[in-house]
Order: sequence, then C-alpha cells, then structure tokens
Amino acid sequence: MKQVSTNKAPAAIGPYSQAIISGGTLFCSGQIPLDPETGVIPEGVEAQAEQALTNVKNLIESAGGKIDNVIKTTVFIKNMDDFGKINEIYAKYFTEPFPARSCVEVARLPKDVLLEVEAIVEL
Repeated sequence: MKQVSTNKAPAAIGPYSQAIISGGTLFCSGQIPLDPETGVIPEGVEAQAEQALTNVKNLIESAGGKIDNVIKTTVFIKNMDDFGKINEIYAKYFTEPFPARSCVEVARLPKDVLLEVEAIVEL
C-alpha cells in the first residue's frame, strides 16, 4: 500500500489520505470543490462540479494515472434537483465506456459544499 499526496488537490482535513494505491488500483478519497491554491469554494453547483472533478483529475494524474482509467465514481450531492447540471459537467471529464457510478443525495457535506466526488482508478 502506498499513500498519494499532492498540492494540486485539497489537503486531507482529517485522519485519512488523499489517495491510496493498492496493487494496481488507486482509491481516491472524496474531493470537494475547494481550490487547492486559493482555498476558495466557487459559487453554484456547475462551478463546484467543475472544481471537484478537476481535483479528482489532478489527484489521479499525481499518482501517475489517467482519468480515462476510472473504473467507478461515487458522487455525493446535497440536492438531487442538481443531478442534471452535475451530469453535464461530469460528461466533460469522462468518455465511453463511462465508469460505473453511484450518485447519492446527502444531508450535509464538509464545508457545506454542494457535492463531493470519489473515484477508483485502474493504474
């Protein structure tokens, strides 16, 4: 098992790793839409989806992976009414064959963001 850490994604804000490599698989912790350089959380669900997915992509690339090799994602959203808007942004990052995905509405997320995205990637 190998820990992955990068300054191109938000730092862990608790007792966990940004990502772990086990065998040939990368397990990325959930990424919130926090700009790792400025600490700013953008306004609106589209901008937050863009930032969260950029953080996922940067974390994957820092581990030597490619976003095209994502096997599974989990998207946690605060409001299921935002599902369509989030899908539009999500489709800019992933192509066919799309990764398997779960999307779950939750009551609250860290820093009161509107979504969080985690990924499992084949390296």
